[in-house]
Amino acid sequence: MAKDPMAQGAEGRQPIDIDEFLDLDSDIDKHWYVIHTYSGYENKVKANLERRVESMGMEDKIFRVFVPTEEEIEFKDGKKKITKKKVFPGYVLVEMVMSDDSWYVVRNTPGVTGFVGSGTKPIPLAPDEVRAILKQLGFDEAKPKVAFSVGDVVRVVSGPFENFDGRIEEVNIERGKLRVSISMFGRETPVELDFEQVEKTS
Repeated sequence: MAKDPMAQGAEGRQPIDIDEFLDLDSDIDKHWYVIHTYSGYENKVKANLERRVESMGMEDKIFRVFVPTEEEIEFKDGKKKITKKKVFPGYVLVEMVMSDDSWYVVRNTPGVTGFVGSGTKPIPLAPDEVRAILKQLGFDEAKPKVAFSVGDVVRVVSGPFENFDGRIEEVNIERGKLRVSISMFGRETPVELDFEQVEKTS
């Protein structure tokens, strides 16, 4: 099966040409479809389907399978951790030529509960819909999402303000800095902190 750019790590991920990824000029009548899965089985469905495609010789009908995920940077106990979070829990995307036999292979993969569509006919995603999903996943930027946002309440875990709680007023991803409003001596004081100096309180 074709190499899946979605599988690259957050820090090693490179920007991709979305139009090239969509392969709209291909002579093959292939489209992206969405399948329902049991919640929590998305990665197992991907692995099972890829094995079935190979074992049943369906490489000319079913091309790419991926689970949309976002990579978030979190800081816990002052340590950076990159985690993957599913964007659409319970769904997997499949690039395929729709036919009776390819439908059968996908639909009967363990963990799959059905195709997204009206009635019994699966409806493919439009290219603009796939493009929007890829952009949401950051593949036009190659930047991991940071698990901090304005309004979050955080606790300072290092530095002169250690053990103080505050509310994030600004997130600067490029500099890896936060502006946090901390209550000191009865008044709110804005301070600049590194990402690794704080952690979420909830």
